[in-house]
Amino acid sequence: MIDLMGYADRVWTGQEDLRPYFSGALREDGLLPVADGVWMWAATGNVYVFRTAGGLLLFDTGDRHTSRALHTAVRAVTQDPLHIAVFSHGHVDHVLGMDPFDQEAAERGLPRPEVIAHRHVPRRFERYVLTAGYNSAVNGRQFRAPGLKWPTVYRQPDTLYDQQLDLREADTQVLLRHGMGETDDATMAWLPDRRILCCGDFYAWNAPNAGNPQKVQRFVAEWSQALHWMAGLGAELLLPGHGVPIAGAERIRQTLLSSAALLDHLQQSVLELMNGGLTLDEVLHRVRVPAEMLSKPYLRPTYDEPEFIVRNLWRRYGGWYDGDPAALRPAPRAELAAEVAELAGGPQALARRALLLAKDGDLRLAGHLAEFAALAAAPGSAEHAEAHQARAQVMESLAADSPSFMAKSIYGWAASQSQAASRGEEPGKEEAGWAP
Repeated sequence: MIDLMGYADRVWTGQEDLRPYFSGALREDGLLPVADGVWMWAATGNVYVFRTAGGLLLFDTGDRHTSRALHTAVRAVTQDPLHIAVFSHGHVDHVLGMDPFDQEAAERGLPRPEVIAHRHVPRRFERYVLTAGYNSAVNGRQFRAPGLKWPTVYRQPDTLYDQQLDLREADTQVLLRHGMGETDDATMAWLPDRRILCCGDFYAWNAPNAGNPQKVQRFVAEWSQALHWMAGLGAELLLPGHGVPIAGAERIRQTLLSSAALLDHLQQSVLELMNGGLTLDEVLHRVRVPAEMLSKPYLRPTYDEPEFIVRNLWRRYGGWYDGDPAALRPAPRAELAAEVAELAGGPQALARRALLLAKDGDLRLAGHLAEFAALAAAPGSAEHAEAHQARAQVMESLAADSPSFMAKSIYGWAASQSQAASRGEEPGKEEAGWAP
C-alpha cells in the first residue's frame, strides 16, 4: 500500500507530481489512511471516511462509477455502519456514492444513513434534471466522453442547513460552514479537536476553478472570503476535494492565502478596468497575473485559466453585453462567415491564411479565420474538406498551446469534429451544437 502522506509530502516539495493520483492508481490500494481513524478514497472527487463512536461519517461520497468500489473499500477496513454523509456540494463527482450504503442499511435492518447538505443542493439537483441534455453535451465535450448521459436521479439530503451547523457525532465535533465559490451550495467541515479541515472544491491543487466556460456562475469574492476563513483556523491537516492532503499548519495557511491572493488580484483588476469604462475585449487583454503566482505548484492553471475567471467576473458584474455594439443583435455566425469569406476570396483563402498565421504562432487569430472558413464552406465540396482540415490543424495547435484542461478539451473536441467533417462524416452526439 502506498504511503499516502509520504507521497503527498513529495508532491508538495516537487519530488513527485499528481499523475499517480489522476490516473486512478491510488484507488488500487483501497482506503488510504491519512490520520488515526481517518481514510481517503481517491475517486474523481475525494471521499473521506471518519470513524466515530456513533458510526462512520463520510465527507462526500464520490461518483456513480466508483460507488460499489468505495463501499467494498470501506468494508475491507471496517464493518461499522455508516451513520452520516456530508455533501461538500452538489457536483456529480461528489454525491453519487450513497446507493450501496443505503441498500446495506436496508438489508441489515438499520436506519438509512443521514445525508447532510447545504439548503441549495436540492435546487442544484432540480436544475440538473431540467438541463440534463445540456449537461450531457457540455460534459461530454469537456471530458471527451462521447455518449455521456447526465444523471437525473439524485439521493436527496435528509438534513439541510443554512450558514453553519454544529454537528456532534458521538465523540467527534464537526463544524459545517457554508461558503460560495465554485458553487453556491458548498460546505466546509472543520474538526476542531483534531485540527482537520475538509475544504471540498475550494482547494484542488491548481488555480481555482472559478471561470469554467461551460458552467454556471462562480463566485470569486466569496471564494476568497472562504479561503481566508479557512486559513485562520490553524488546521494541521487539509483534506481537499481533489488532489492529495496537505499536512502542516504553515503549508496549509500558505496555500489557502495564495489561492485567495490570486482571486483577489483578478477581481480587483477586472473591476478597476470595468469602472474605467473598458469593454470586455479590452479587459480580457489587459488583465495579467504575476508569473510568480502561477508558478507555484499548487496554483498552476492546469484545469481552469485566469482568462476564463475574467469572463466570469464580467458576467457577474457586467451582464452579457460585452461592449461591442455589433454583438448586441448579431447576424447569424454562418452569414457573417460567408461575407468575410467572400471578401477574402473564398473559404479556401481563409483556411490557408489561418494555417499561415498558426505557423507564425498567431494561434488566436488563426482560430477565428479557421472557424469562419469552416462555417462558410458548402458541405460536400472540396473547399469544405480543406476548410475543416485547416480547422482541425489549428484547433490541435491551440489545444497544445493551452495550459488548462478545459481549453484543451474544447479545442480537442473541435479538432475531432473537423476531422470527421473533412471525411464527409456527420458530427457525433458530443459534437452537437455546431453547424454546418
